Amino acid sequence: MPTFLDFEKPLAEMAARVAELRETAQAGSINIDSEIDKLQAKADRMLRDTYARLTPWQKTQVARHPERPHFKDYVAGLIEDFVPLAGDRNFAEDQAIVGGLGRLAGRKVMLIGHEKGDDTATRLKHNFGMAKPEGYRKAIRLMQLAERFGIPVVTLVDTPGAFPGVQAEERGQAEAIARSTEQCLALTVPLIAAVVGEGGSGGAIALAAANRVLMLEHSVYAVISPEGCASILWRTAEKAADAAEAMRITAADLKQLGVVDRIVTEPVGGAHRSPDEAVKALGEAVGQELQALAGKTGAEIRAERRTKFLTIG
Repeated sequence: MPTFLDFEKPLAEMAARVAELRETAQAGSINIDSEIDKLQAKADRMLRDTYARLTPWQKTQVARHPERPHFKDYVAGLIEDFVPLAGDRNFAEDQAIVGGLGRLAGRKVMLIGHEKGDDTATRLKHNFGMAKPEGYRKAIRLMQLAERFGIPVVTLVDTPGAFPGVQAEERGQAEAIARSTEQCLALTVPLIAAVVGEGGSGGAIALAAANRVLMLEHSVYAVISPEGCASILWRTAEKAADAAEAMRITAADLKQLGVVDRIVTEPVGGAHRSPDEAVKALGEAVGQELQALAGKTGAEIRAERRTKFLTIG
């Protein structure tokens, strides 16, 4: 069974009842399959109804779900012959941002993205997806490498934001984010970005100043977290739900505002319930966007990308 979020308590209770009935059916001689089917149908309907009317704050919780597919899952499900490339050739290897060369549906790509980790050890290893300056400088290096060999770049964004620690500031965090954003805008090869979980602040835009920006249906993308916004405006993080509503951070809102170009539909109940299906859907969408840019010149690709961001708002 998946990990249930706070607002999914009725779903959890229904799932427990279905599981209990199944155990009873296996242990006894009475045939209750029809009752199980009816209860399962009710549970499925409740799941669809719940996810059809999620609030922005609930979507934020879904975007942060620990079982949501991470960078390594997209590599495993979509990329053939993946060769990871490490280090910024300047200071260190930052494992909050992972990147390398591979093939997506037979097409060479440079894949770069945030990795949050999926248990305590890997979350600490990847710093919860919060990159330091060397992470963004590694991303710049890999984008420049892709440019040199004419390879499209695909980025997967999933971060609460860039690491805010003193060490990061000492090594030029703001400058590294700005340089990474600048490099995105300067590329003459196609750049496709996908927000697959949280898109937090400059830590996200540093990898997402792309020709086409995609968002998974229940992802969020904002200049600050709802908790951070609430702490500034109301002096309490308890107003996070109100902040999420006001900030318009959902895929539907951002598509309407022109910040993102395409929403990738998630499986019913979120990507964490059917990770393989979600990974496949994103792969197909990215492949289609790359194909649409395949016939354009480098100058056209760069000009379109810059115009896209200059006209937002």
